[in-house]
Amino acid sequence: MAKRVNRITVRLTDEELRRMRFKMDELDISNMSLYTRKMLMDGYCVKMDTKDISEMVYLLRMCSNNLNQYAKKANGMGVVYKQDIKDLQQRLDDIWDNSKKLLKKYEAIS
Repeated sequence: MAKRVNRITVRLTDEELRRMRFKMDELDISNMSLYTRKMLMDGYCVKMDTKDISEMVYLLRMCSNNLNQYAKKANGMGVVYKQDIKDLQQRLDDIWDNSKKLLKKYEAIS
């Protein structure tokens, strides 16, 4: 990584500084240099709310655990219940539908 040796100075009013710090707080950025550099280069900073993604990952883990249990049951007993498979398929379909909605939401940001 190249060493940063060039410096710029920006003068702000008290109100402008307050607004800048407010925006930094909203984005959970505490490094003023990082925030300023990002704004100078890209013109914007975006904070992504990833709660939906965390929920989706949790649901996928649950389905994965259930699938492993069904595989153990099938290997141990040689039996898998049709309703168990239908239930898992329905949950995976729900996750897929939610994933599509989530991706459209993030697509609208760009």
